[in-house]
Parts: sequence; C-alpha cells; structure tokens
Amino acid sequence: MLDLITLHGGAYQIVHFEIGNTRADSSQAEISVQAANPDLLESILHIIGQRGATRPTEEARLALAPADGVFPDRFYSTTNLETYVRFGGKWLPVEPIEMDCGIVLTDSSDRPIAKSVPIHQIKNGNKVVTGDLGIKVIPLQPRDSSSIFSFMGSEVSTERPKELIVIEAALQMQAIREGGRKILFVGGPAIVHTGAARSLEAIINAGWVDILFAGNALATHDVERAMLGTSLGIEIATGIPAAHGHQHHLQAINEIRRVGGLKAAVEQGVVTSGIIHACIKRGVPFVLAGSIRDDGPLPDVITDSVEAQDRMRSLIPGVGMAIMVATTLHSIATGNLLPASVTTLCVDSDADTVIKLMDRGTHQAFGLVTDCEFFLKELASRLPGVM
Repeated sequence: MLDLITLHGGAYQIVHFEIGNTRADSSQAEISVQAANPDLLESILHIIGQRGATRPTEEARLALAPADGVFPDRFYSTTNLETYVRFGGKWLPVEPIEMDCGIVLTDSSDRPIAKSVPIHQIKNGNKVVTGDLGIKVIPLQPRDSSSIFSFMGSEVSTERPKELIVIEAALQMQAIREGGRKILFVGGPAIVHTGAARSLEAIINAGWVDILFAGNALATHDVERAMLGTSLGIEIATGIPAAHGHQHHLQAINEIRRVGGLKAAVEQGVVTSGIIHACIKRGVPFVLAGSIRDDGPLPDVITDSVEAQDRMRSLIPGVGMAIMVATTLHSIATGNLLPASVTTLCVDSDADTVIKLMDRGTHQAFGLVTDCEFFLKELASRLPGVM
C-alpha cells in the first residue's frame, strides 16, 4: 500500500500501526496521505481504496443515471472483492459483487439494498454510487494454509506436483459440496479432441458438476463423438482420420437442428452419450455462448453475447468453486463474473491462458499447466462415486 502511494506521486505518514499477535488476529494501520493537488490525491486514494484502504467514514455519494445504459459521471467501478457502501449510517454489502460494474442503491423499502449492475442493465434514474467516499473493500483473504493451493501460491509454473494438485482439487470439490455450494465447470473443445470427454461425462453423471459453461465447439464435437465416434473427423478410438470426416461436425449440427435442439436429440435417442447428454439427463443447466467463428451454430447456442453473459450471470449465485479447463475466452469471461471468494482452478496446456485470466482481474485463480486429458482422468479417479 505504501509503495503504491509513492509510486503514483504521493507521500505518506503512518499515524498509527497495530499489529495482531497471531495470524488469526487482524492488524490495523492509520495512514495520512498527501499529494501535490486534489486531483492527484483523489487518484491515489482510489488506487489504494481498490486494495482495501478505507477513508474516514462518510456517506456514499449518489447520482442519477442520465439514461438507460449510461452511468453518471465519476461512477464507482467495482472490483470482484467483497465491497460495502456506507448509507444511512450503516455499511451495506454490495450483493452480488462483480468486477467492472456500477453500484446501484435502492432505498424504497425498509431495507436499503446495494447491488452491482453492469452498464447495459442501468436504467434512467437509477441511484448510482459515485466517487470513492463511503466505499469499503475487503482484501482477498489468504487461502487455508493447509491447502496445497495456498502453499504453491498463485504463480503460474509448469513445475508443480500435478497429481497432488488434482487430489487437492477433488478434496476442495467435496468441501464445497458439503458446504452446500455449487461447482461450476467451464470447458473447451480440446476436452473432446483429446478423449477426455468420457472422464468429464463420468464426473457429471456422478453428480460433481452443478453448472456447465462452454461454447458451440465443445457441444458440437461432443455430439459428433456421440453420434459418429469422431471429433473434428478424427476417430476417437484409433486417432485415424475418418473418410469424409471433415463433414462430421456439420452433419452433427444439421441433425441436432433437424430434431429441434439438444434436449430433443437426447429425448428422441439421437444422442445417447456424452457431456451434454449427461447434463440433460441429470438436469445440470448449461450455457453455450457463441462466437463469430462458430459453424452452424447449434440451436441451443446463445449468439447474442450480452444475452449469454446475462444467462451466465444468473447462474453464478451459490457457486463456491469454478473449474476451468482448456478454454481461454470462456475462462476469462467467467472469471469476470465471479466474486473473488470463489475457489477458482484454471487448467490449460498453455500457461498464457492462466496468466491472461489473472491479468484481467481474477487474482484468486490457481493455475495448473497440464493437458486436460490427464487432469480429468485423474480427477475422475479421485472423486467418490465416479469410477
């Protein structure tokens, strides 16, 4: 915090500093911050406020949204950290908390409510928090010291004990489930290409996934595998290209469109196995978010990105753990929606995917650089009731 003050051109004086006696005790510091002019001071206070520094208690300042989809000037932009707003002499929790949103206050009832709202959901006349006064951000708490996630830290490295991390992931999933929270899985098409789909299918069938986020590609190649035994035209069993295999994914899309969608395909026996089949049979909700490069797409794919984002957002409450495997774009998109309190594991063969996720604000993420087939096969073997 002190480094940030000086780095951005300010100065400080420590007025009071009380250090806790044990790791469980809190510490408290009172710091006087100075700067050459009011604008620079406000900038510095905003930067350290985003990391947990709280100004002397004042009421939050509000302004009315001037139009639908438009924040007022100097609106407060949220992080994914636990946040409170001072209003009516009380600290109100911002619920749900999500990064890159504004804070809207509703005080029409006996219980005022503060909530984070994305810009496209703002309505003309909404009361929006502006500036940094009356805002309190709680820094990300250290992980449980007994967890390997805590021991290994958040740095991305290929030199990690992969099997131990998979064991810890399985233990974390069991703890999340025992605590009554949900497990979110985010997956990319490499899961099918590498032959790992059967492991994920078994994990879903055993009840270890509550929500699935993916794109057109994972679902397309999953049903291609179920219907034709190939993924991108390559036979899963042999690794040999099938005759006219380049057409297989389009044939699969066409058949799903013909019968009216993925659920109809499962009900009519067109698709009898696979990841999507397991989700539909077990009632696991899934969101398939489209992209500009999609073939088809499948009729279940949401092609409006804002609509897809809102659908994903609606399923986030109650999630205690997110497992992201072999997908850069969907991992980052999901990370942008998650509170920092959600245990987040990102698995990819490319370290850049994990780095990009963390660079875009999902600092709680723990990265494992390995191939998805190894991870899912090992995870399936460690979860009760899967294999």
